[in-house]
Amino acid sequence: MKNLAIFCGGVSAEHEISIRSARNIIKAVDKQQFNPILVIISRAGTWYLQNDLAVLDQVTECAEPFQHGELCTMIRKATETCLITTKGRQLEVDVAFPVLHGPMGEDGTLQGLFEVMNLAYVGSGVLASALGMDKDLMKKVWSKADVPLVPSICLTNKQDYTDYTTVSETLGSSVLFVKPCVMGSSVGVSKVSTEANYDAAVQEAFKYSSKVLVEKFIPCREIECAVLGNKQPKASCLGEIKPTHEFYSYEAKYIDPNGADLIIPAKLDAKTTDEIRDIAVKAFSALECSGLARVDFFLGPDNEVFVNELNTIPGFTSISMYPKLWEASGIGYSALIKNLIDLAFELQQEKQQICLTPNI
Repeated sequence: MKNLAIFCGGVSAEHEISIRSARNIIKAVDKQQFNPILVIISRAGTWYLQNDLAVLDQVTECAEPFQHGELCTMIRKATETCLITTKGRQLEVDVAFPVLHGPMGEDGTLQGLFEVMNLAYVGSGVLASALGMDKDLMKKVWSKADVPLVPSICLTNKQDYTDYTTVSETLGSSVLFVKPCVMGSSVGVSKVSTEANYDAAVQEAFKYSSKVLVEKFIPCREIECAVLGNKQPKASCLGEIKPTHEFYSYEAKYIDPNGADLIIPAKLDAKTTDEIRDIAVKAFSALECSGLARVDFFLGPDNEVFVNELNTIPGFTSISMYPKLWEASGIGYSALIKNLIDLAFELQQEKQQICLTPNI
């Protein structure tokens, strides 16, 4: 049996969503093959090893002071990686499953620690995770790979940013979306159509990121595709999101139980379906992702396809699209988790073949 360390919580605004995701993963993982070990990272960034997995049914907000579990950290021994508590308890870890959404978890920082610890882990590596978190850099890579994108500009100065009139004229639309470049789950995202709303939206977005992305609004359908694999990724069937709010906001995703209708499979013709699935794999490969990702699309009124963004650690809550899309594609929740862990070990074996110390 392999020891599977599941990391959740974290310092980002998506802390609570991460807790929900971890709860579902632990319930679904095959306990005959994997021994789940839970580490909750508080909003202050402190690691707590949990002695009772049932804590996930009680905890949503993990701010300091936090009374659950033992303070812990990670160490690398000669042949193994261990979690070690301040009480001296040690637990060997065979593979990690990070379920932290947003900065300091999904952005390559935690993945870098796993690399230093020589530990197999689920999902993309440092580079792909960092690119997937930064919408500006992600779009720059995709533009080189001819991935179709919505016109946008990036703002980098909180005090001296481009005014609404200039931006709307540049992008060719009076309606704009303003987004933090480094954030997920639609945190800090606004839809604007006036100068006053634009200024407020930019300031709000800058609360969550040092860069802000402004995109042209395109009347569209919102389509999502799940991708699974390493060197030979495959795409799931497609799903459509129909928000009951003005757009698919944080509230629509996680707070309002009727915030959106999820249609799986999406009602699309075969040609458009194949095109979107092919682009999803292309977008995944262009960022050199591994393991998993959810690719989000806009489908224009004339069936024009645009990639909106890619999430390297998509949600695993009970209503999350990633597991639902694979379930509709023939891979159930438990089998999906097993696939992801197998892909983590596969990638780790490939890394072991790379010579870090040349023979001179």
